[in-house]
Amino acid sequence: MTTTEFIQLLKKLGSSKPVILDGSIPREDYFPIDLSKENPFLQNIDVSNSSKLQTFVNDHLKINVARVAFGGFMEVRNIYQRSSHFNHKHKTLERSIHLGMDFWAEEGIGVCAPLEGRVHSFQNNDRLGDYGPTIILEHEVEGEVFYTLYGHLSLESLAPISLGMPVEEGKVFATLGAVAINGDYPPHLHFQIIRNLQGKVGDYPGVCNKLEVDFYRKNCPDPNFLLQL
Repeated sequence: MTTTEFIQLLKKLGSSKPVILDGSIPREDYFPIDLSKENPFLQNIDVSNSSKLQTFVNDHLKINVARVAFGGFMEVRNIYQRSSHFNHKHKTLERSIHLGMDFWAEEGIGVCAPLEGRVHSFQNNDRLGDYGPTIILEHEVEGEVFYTLYGHLSLESLAPISLGMPVEEGKVFATLGAVAINGDYPPHLHFQIIRNLQGKVGDYPGVCNKLEVDFYRKNCPDPNFLLQL
């Protein structure tokens, strides 16, 4: 299936408006947020500090009367410069381009699978700035196999699952993790669609450098093709 055909498949699947967080939160309570380095409102905020970033997100939600702040696909961010997991002595190799969508909300809110699938793999990626507890689901639709990744979860999310376990569409199967275990970020979900996992298990890059953008844009298409927020 070509990239264009896969995107059309995602759009088709998204026509039912699948949920990604607890279904009791209506779509009207979701509001976009810009965490790119170009956002002038972030110029004087230390976004590497989880507490200060949390204050920014909370204020954004309050001003816009929302419960979930979402966005971030292909944003170039300064958030990651604090961590050796992302930075590099050569600026062109520094990973700062976000490959998924983020959903900033309260700790403990339920995470849903927007599509029926099964557990491919899971692990706690516990380095500073990393995903923390992570689950990857495998999906097969119209003969096409692909994956969705859920990062920054709670440790409790990993306890009841097993490899190959089925996950129902729209059902809560995980919860958002706290700052102390989610890689040191304000509570949020990192959601990413992946066509080819490249042999990785329980992990996959969620941020890339400038030289890798073309590959990842094809391998990890915009999640909003599916979610349609």
